[in-house]
Amino acid sequence: MEYLVLVTGLVLLQYVAFGIAVGNARARYDVKAPAVTGNEIFERCFRVQQNTLELIVVLLPALWLFGEYISATWAAVLGLVYFAGRIVYFRSYVANPASRSAGFGLSVLPVLVLVIGAMLGACSMLLRS
Repeated sequence: MEYLVLVTGLVLLQYVAFGIAVGNARARYDVKAPAVTGNEIFERCFRVQQNTLELIVVLLPALWLFGEYISATWAAVLGLVYFAGRIVYFRSYVANPASRSAGFGLSVLPVLVLVIGAMLGACSMLLRS
């Protein structure tokens, strides 16, 4: 379970780092709050943060449910794939949004595996009882 805790911490710190990147882009490109438009690079950073928020809401419970029903170690490994995918996504989206597919895939696929795996694990437990 310790690996799962560490990966969860990494994912949360990554989200904080993306928030800091948005704040830095806001200052660098002079986008005054509460505006979320005005400079394309700022908007790209903001979209990465928002897209990450959309996924993290599914990732975190799925990570822990998969860890409970299937394997904490494999949940941590899938969490690391997600983490790496978000880095790829951030870099590619900010550079050129059209090139974000690889990072998106590396982020979404582990989340799907975690959700489906957790559900299958729960079904397996129900069938045993």
